[in-house]
This record gives sequence, C-alpha cells and structure tokens, in this order.
Amino acid sequence: MGAPFDFSFVFSFFPKLASTLGITLLIVAGSLVVGMIVGFLIALPRLYRIPALRTFSQVYVSFFRGTPILIQLFLFYYGLPEILKLIGIDMSKAPVLVFVILTYGLHTGAFMSEMIRASVMAVDRGQLEAAYAVGMTGRQAFTRIVLPQALAIAVPVFSNLVIALLKDTSLAFTLGVMEMTGKAQTLGSVTQHFIESYIALALIYLVVSFTLEKMLKAAEVRLLRHELPDTPSRTGFRIHKKGSYRRVVAGIGTEKGGAEL
Repeated sequence: MGAPFDFSFVFSFFPKLASTLGITLLIVAGSLVVGMIVGFLIALPRLYRIPALRTFSQVYVSFFRGTPILIQLFLFYYGLPEILKLIGIDMSKAPVLVFVILTYGLHTGAFMSEMIRASVMAVDRGQLEAAYAVGMTGRQAFTRIVLPQALAIAVPVFSNLVIALLKDTSLAFTLGVMEMTGKAQTLGSVTQHFIESYIALALIYLVVSFTLEKMLKAAEVRLLRHELPDTPSRTGFRIHKKGSYRRVVAGIGTEKGGAEL
C-alpha cells in the first residue's frame, strides 16, 4: 500500500513530469506526420475507386480501427523485426521510439484516411462542375474550390484525432519509452505516492489538451471566416450553412473504435 496522501507531492512532481513532455509531444508530432502521409495514400484508392487498392485500404482501415493500439504496439515492436530478418534487415538495434512513432503513425493514418475521404466527398460536386465550366483545370479546381472547403470540414475531426493521439501516447511506456506516463509510474514507485503522481500527470495532460484544442479551434474559425455574416441580410444563409456543415462533420465517422469493411 502506498504512503499517506500528501498534496505537496503534486507540486513537486510537476517539473519532473514536465521534463518528459518533450518526448510525448515528439511522439504526437512524428505520428501526425506519418499519419497524414499514410492517410492521404490510403484515402486515394477509395476516392478514385481503384479496385484492388480500394480493397487493401478498406482492410487497412478496418484493422487499425478495429484492434487496440496496445496490441498494435506489441505486434510492431516484437513482430516487425522478426519479419524483416527474413529479408536480411536487422532492426534489433533500432530505438524503441522508432517503433512507437511508426505504430502510432499507421494507427492515426487509418483515421486520417477516413477524415480526408469524407471531407473531400462532402464538397458539393456541382461546384467542381461550375469550376470546369469557367475554364479551371482539375488542379486549379481542387486547390481553389475543393481543398479550402475540405480543410474547414476536416479541422474539427482533426482536433479530435490530435487530442485522442495525445492521450493514447500514455501507452508508449509499456515498451519502455520514458514519456510522461512512464515517468509518473516511476515517481510513484520510488516515492510510494502514486495518487499524487497521477494527479499531477492528469493536470499536465489537461493543460496540454486544452492548449491544443484552443489552437485548433482558432484554425477552424480562420478557415470558416468566409461563412461569418458581413451584414444582417446574410444571417439566414449563415445559419443554414452552419447547420449543414455540422451535419457533415457529425457524419464523417472517424471516431475511435469500430471496424468497417
């Protein structure tokens, strides 16, 4: 049983836990970069309906959305080096952080692909036809018409993914990565003040999540600034657009959990 509760330990744990915040944010940033690249590549076959690749992308998304991230960490950390040995690649000396970022990146890529696909498909097809009618090329229509609207639709879902990823990094300590949760576990074991260490950890996660949420909310407002009313006469149009926009976001379905084939 742990030592008696002492709230002063919460304050003493803050700087010690904050020293590992960089590792946590590195995992988040690296995973987002890998996830966006993978998500874009996985979304393309489903957007353009490429038969064989479309099936592969569906299986990929179903696997990473339908299995726990902890199992994926173990599979990639213990299984990937053994598979690569068969083709003469030795990853036994690779830093564990590489496997962690790779796993989180591939996991995030499945949700990113659904976000990208749903955001692009949510843009009215008639706008593309109008762009072609006035002489725009496919590239111009995508960058000027589709991309700005798709980004605005995707930001709220992207915000949820970033916050979920931040919280999921707490499982990286199971592979020996000394991020914030691993540090909290160590501090609790050394001092026997487990409750205090986890309270401090929860408060740090809360502050970081709140900061990220506000930053992404500001980006969302900026991307949606064209929907804000300039005059009272536009109020009715704005309300209609906002309702439609919220329904699209709610229907994207990239929440954590659930496999889809």
